[in-house]
Amino acid sequence: MGEANISCGRFQKETAVDKAIGTFYEFFAGGGMARAGLGSHWRCVFANDFDHKKSAVYRDNWGDDILQTEDIRRIEASDLPAQADLAWASFPCQDLSLAGGGAGLKGDRSGTFWPFWSLMGDLVNEGRPPRMVVLENVCGALTSHQGKDFAAIGAALCKAGYRYGALVIDAALFTPQSRPRLFVVAVREDEPPPAALMSDCPMDPWHTRAVQMAHKNLSRAAKNHWVWWRLPTPPPRTTELADHIEDQPAGVDWHSTDETRRILDMMSEVNQVKVDEAKNAGRRIVGAVYKRTRRDKFGRKAQRAEVRFDGVAGCLRTPAGGSSRQSIMLVHGETVKTRLLSAREAARLMGLPDTYRLPQRYNEAYHLAGDGIVVPVVRHLAAHLLEPHLLNPPQSKTVAA
Repeated sequence: MGEANISCGRFQKETAVDKAIGTFYEFFAGGGMARAGLGSHWRCVFANDFDHKKSAVYRDNWGDDILQTEDIRRIEASDLPAQADLAWASFPCQDLSLAGGGAGLKGDRSGTFWPFWSLMGDLVNEGRPPRMVVLENVCGALTSHQGKDFAAIGAALCKAGYRYGALVIDAALFTPQSRPRLFVVAVREDEPPPAALMSDCPMDPWHTRAVQMAHKNLSRAAKNHWVWWRLPTPPPRTTELADHIEDQPAGVDWHSTDETRRILDMMSEVNQVKVDEAKNAGRRIVGAVYKRTRRDKFGRKAQRAEVRFDGVAGCLRTPAGGSSRQSIMLVHGETVKTRLLSAREAARLMGLPDTYRLPQRYNEAYHLAGDGIVVPVVRHLAAHLLEPHLLNPPQSKTVAA
């Protein structure tokens, strides 16, 4: 499958309907990053998000009227047009994250999976189920409540007539950001996938130990519905963090000398050695800095600054819940400068083109990026799994109950 144009903008609403490979619903849509990754030859027929600020960004970039800003609990099957080829749902991760409160699928945020799935059940009952479903979330969804939450998702998929499999895809394969995410891909039982899309056993790097353990803990019925999806490994990434970093960024300023010194003083000896090695390299080196709470040698909690100079940024996080925003450290000889990562740089690490329109407020733009999906990851999944399955002629029109 060829790579699609992932440029964003209002021009995409002009894509001819008869040229669309497939149609899709985009749930928990945010700024439309799944839509960006699927590309202009997919046609979005319905989108939903409850956040008004993110919805404004979505409309600004996509320029159509298919987004419904509403709580997923208030969406009804009658709101969804026709039968879509794909339903994409990046449901909230807060209660499934290892850094979250551990509420799992019973939490207020991650628990919105259930009203979403109830909606899909209504479509099944009406005889118009999506041919494919993709669920995206943090990897903690595999182990939440000792794997019971993942098993519950699998049981729901099976009951609705879907076969499914899970993959963990790290964005670092495509962009210089360490960001592993879980993708559950489900297809209708009456539309067997092409043999080329399936494997007889787990495959590196997609089926991590956590995926294999989650599969091991499934019921026999769920295992009978399981698919080990086959996905090619992409070519080696050719960009590094420094390629996305500007000397004069918009929206953020370089720290004062005193501010940079405070960050350096917060580093452990191990991290200070990393900075010294970067100084001795004799060239411009860009690193990523996070502030984390660690315990000192006396067991007391203390805030520490940690830096990495491996050409990859740490995982972008939203500022909510106490997570720190990522900073940049530029080292060139004895010169050391620090500042916050700019919103545009964060968007680049998510694979968004510079034509993508970000909110004007820094916190809103950073939150949008940190809460989104990496665009090239979606494109790879679409090009090598979703589209080959979609273009495979259905074997039967019978809808599984």
